[in-house]
Amino acid sequence: MNLQKTYLADFVSLLFPELCVACRETLVTGEDLLCAGCRFNLPYTNFHQQPDNIVARQFWGKIKVEAAYALFYFTKGGKVQNLMHELKYNGQQRVGNLAGNMAGDQLVQNDIFKAIDYIIPVPLHKKRMQRRGYNQSACFAGGLAAKLNGVVELDNLVRIKATETQTRKSRFARFQNMQEVFTVKNPERLENKHILLVDDVVTTGSTLEACGAKLLEIEGLKLSIATIAYAE
Repeated sequence: MNLQKTYLADFVSLLFPELCVACRETLVTGEDLLCAGCRFNLPYTNFHQQPDNIVARQFWGKIKVEAAYALFYFTKGGKVQNLMHELKYNGQQRVGNLAGNMAGDQLVQNDIFKAIDYIIPVPLHKKRMQRRGYNQSACFAGGLAAKLNGVVELDNLVRIKATETQTRKSRFARFQNMQEVFTVKNPERLENKHILLVDDVVTTGSTLEACGAKLLEIEGLKLSIATIAYAE
């Protein structure tokens, strides 16, 4: 019976092959979402080994951040863009979980990230959440939580105003676009806690800065940041 199931699975894979979410090549038996080549060769930043990395420097003089990190470098037309497209637009929530697992394996090597109390994803506005059906940053947060000791905190930091797309805006325009967008419903729950704020991609950091500024109004709160990718 097991042999028959194996033959059936092989036959189905011939008709409907599973493709690597990064390079689009066919996955072989034992591979899941990413092929072995991509797992090894994706553009990792190794920012967990660099306290003054380029993501951390984006927040210097703006908000107080204990540590900041991104798992991958993002380049237009590259494999990480393919991966992010699958996560955000093709319903591949498991890509976010996988990225969180991969990031968590790196971050447990850093003492700062080992002391996380709550992991909070950047929230979507409720209308966008309804259209997409899930928050891709929450998928990433769940994968991180499986490796770190932090607990995912949903629906406390909330987006109260929809914003225009940030893609073609300057840094100042992005900053203006994010003013008074977020609020915290139960700030007392986060008092004196170390929060890991997570998002999918960081570019100028304006969204994370706006979220972080709101969180840092809470007494005793310490803030760190992690994203799946960094895009210049």
